[in-house]
Amino acid sequence: MVQVKILANLKNDFLNESKRAVEDVKLRVQKPGQFLNWIGFLPKNQIENIDNLYNLAQEAKKDGSNELAILGIGGSRHTTEALMNMIGMEDKVHFYSSVDPISFNKFAKKLEGKEDKVKFIVVSKSGGTLETTVAYQNAKELVKTKTPNRKLEEAFVAMTDKNSEKSNLRKLVENGEIKLSGFVHDDVGGRFSIFDDATIFTLAFVGVKKEDTIKMLEASLKAQNEFLNDDVNKNDALKLAVFNVNARQDGKIKHFVEYFGDEFCGTTLWEKQLKNESLKANISTDTNIGPGYLHYNAESDLDKNNKDSFFTFVSVKQNDKYANAVLKGVVSAYSNQHPVSTIELSDLSLSSIARFIELKHFETLYTGNILRQLKNDITPIDVALNEVLQPNVEIYKKEVKKALAQ
Repeated sequence: MVQVKILANLKNDFLNESKRAVEDVKLRVQKPGQFLNWIGFLPKNQIENIDNLYNLAQEAKKDGSNELAILGIGGSRHTTEALMNMIGMEDKVHFYSSVDPISFNKFAKKLEGKEDKVKFIVVSKSGGTLETTVAYQNAKELVKTKTPNRKLEEAFVAMTDKNSEKSNLRKLVENGEIKLSGFVHDDVGGRFSIFDDATIFTLAFVGVKKEDTIKMLEASLKAQNEFLNDDVNKNDALKLAVFNVNARQDGKIKHFVEYFGDEFCGTTLWEKQLKNESLKANISTDTNIGPGYLHYNAESDLDKNNKDSFFTFVSVKQNDKYANAVLKGVVSAYSNQHPVSTIELSDLSLSSIARFIELKHFETLYTGNILRQLKNDITPIDVALNEVLQPNVEIYKKEVKKALAQ
């Protein structure tokens, strides 16, 4: 169960736009090139292939590996990281996204003494992402140096495109340089790929029961059906989107999503990627972990001159007077000055987490869609929605390639 509350007066100005946003998404679902295969197709596919993914994880553990190191950047990292933190198994998984030697040395230090027990997962749809490629090369050297008797091809698992013509990483699998592999599925998109092979494999590897993972995927499908309802009163994702649009139209351009609890440490990074890649400059999203952030942000947030911010507070239902008092007091203080919404998870079961993830997915899609409609920016049906694309990322990547060529 995930409960959403809007502590602000919602205008009814955007009801037609919200209905059109839902219809726009429904017309595109499971169509090639729309990057919406995370709706319907992906969770169903994972349920059908759950035995293969769990068998892959067991095969990966046959050499005695009992910890994972995930080499990936953006959605290849933050999706799995978010889920591992929420279920409390982040200690069994290490993440690396950097390219500089100092960062890799710090990463390697965490693995010191147990290098032979770590399985490295290389996650990249194209198989050519610079940061991930550099990480893979560095990890290979680490394995050679620290565990010279280990078979290099057995130290890694690749998660990439199924087609070697599209992925250099798949070529390595076909050439035998990496023994085990799974897929990054077509038309999903990194920030929406939380239920793709890399994460399901990770759940299996760290010991989450198969039946619990199936329940999570079933809860995802159920939530998706719920969030494709065009009635804003019956669709929490649409309700949050309308709240966001209301705030934006009132001149609020900074959205702060404040999570209460260390279990959301990975979720903050995922949400920032999800929102900022999807909404571009329409709304700037930042995230924090409470209550610690209050001791440096509240002074600015509650300054009488702060006129451009709105807030969403995310928490797990607690039976603790201190936690509840802090959250209640903060929400009260902020809602006296700013537009505020709240999201409360009843628990951190995989089913609750799945509904929360889909809530965020659809909130993001609908927010961007409605904002574009208000600017008369309508995407043709044969073109992918702006909210699932990230063309601006390529701008810096081109400059990096130029710098490397010099």
